[in-house]
Amino acid sequence: MKSFKILTFGCQMNEHDSEKLAGILKAEGYRESERLEDAGLVLLNTCSIREKAEQKFYSALGKLRELKEQNPSMKIAVSGCIAQQEGNSVLKRAPYVDVLFGNQNIGRLPSLLEDSGQPASTEFPEGYEHAVISASRENAVTSFVNIMYGCDNFCTYCVVPFVRGRERSRRPGDIVREIEELVKSGCREVTLLGQNVNSYGPVDRHQGAGHDDAGRPVSGASEDICNFPELLKEINTIGGLCRIRFVTSHPKDLSDSLIDAMANLPKVCNAIHLPLQSASDSVLGCMNRKYTFADYMEKLNRLKASVPDLAVSTDIIAGFPGETEDDFRATLEAIEDIRYDGIFAFKYSRRPMTAALKLPGHLPEKVKDERLYKVLEVQDKIMQEKIGARVGLVEEVLVEGPDKLSRGAIHCARRLAGKTRQGKIVNFEGPPELVGQLVQIKITEGKKHSLIGVLI
Repeated sequence: MKSFKILTFGCQMNEHDSEKLAGILKAEGYRESERLEDAGLVLLNTCSIREKAEQKFYSALGKLRELKEQNPSMKIAVSGCIAQQEGNSVLKRAPYVDVLFGNQNIGRLPSLLEDSGQPASTEFPEGYEHAVISASRENAVTSFVNIMYGCDNFCTYCVVPFVRGRERSRRPGDIVREIEELVKSGCREVTLLGQNVNSYGPVDRHQGAGHDDAGRPVSGASEDICNFPELLKEINTIGGLCRIRFVTSHPKDLSDSLIDAMANLPKVCNAIHLPLQSASDSVLGCMNRKYTFADYMEKLNRLKASVPDLAVSTDIIAGFPGETEDDFRATLEAIEDIRYDGIFAFKYSRRPMTAALKLPGHLPEKVKDERLYKVLEVQDKIMQEKIGARVGLVEEVLVEGPDKLSRGAIHCARRLAGKTRQGKIVNFEGPPELVGQLVQIKITEGKKHSLIGVLI
């Protein structure tokens, strides 16, 4: 039987793309290989958003060359953002790569594998957002579901509009049907994916069809596409589904109707990822973020006032071109004041095709490293305090399966893991029959990145 192994680099979008790729391959008669060395096909699903992810990809690709020399029949395929961004340059740099395709060409994988030579497919086909591809998911309890693809924001540091295309929204009926099928298979929680879920709306909105600032369809918009809060209301009615999460939200598009949906729809979790990037208005302007720090705080405060016990996570870029000490100090102070539940912090890295490359004031790597360290240091202290504050509370936990230490270990089969509505990981002892159920757990201890509790 043909075998495959997928190596995934990057975000939740890439993780879900890999689930789709696995589903396609299994439908073609492939089986998933546990060991890289035993795979007849190795597929690298790549990320180019950060320089570090790109470096990891090329490092892995270099190691695969040695494996292919030992096993010439092995096929190597490259997909994802680097494939879309670099195209044939990857094939020239690594001529031992057999197949290359971009983010919107996942469905072409079987035909590409059959083609001779080095087939490459990096176009943006019309209607790709409506393709139905069955994914092979490891976790039956929680699932990623794409609601849209691409981005129209063109932040000056970001390559997403170039590698994932312009915004395209899926039809709500297709999304609801996919979730209903997942629920039949045991799914109890979905995470809705989009580069900016808040701008979910009419198809081809970047080509003249779209919606206004209030989320209402405008002339030329597809009649079967609603706005994001309306989509949440529809998904909230699906029987058997317990929870709804979503990532990522752009602050400029965070509407009152979305805040109301989070406050009033019982299945929507009290957690949001709301990227700040910087607390300096001058830096935000250079980033083309289209909001000020005051705008951000006004919306965040409304959210916190409307949604009890809200967990907020964010993204921070340290050392953006032109960032002064005062700019950076403002960001540190914002982190201390807001007290995020989680931060994804990165130092600025030069990305091809982005406008930030031409900005003045690029900072030395040492300065960027120092600033990133300070962000992580401040946030680490906040995280420990927030985790400690959960001790003694009773939390509703959706049980997802064995905890990380128990997977594959029979003697630890009673150790389970799940997440609270805020998205915090909880480990506890309990019978395996609880997987997929909502249970009440009293928190007894806080670890660095998780909680420990006892089943009530």
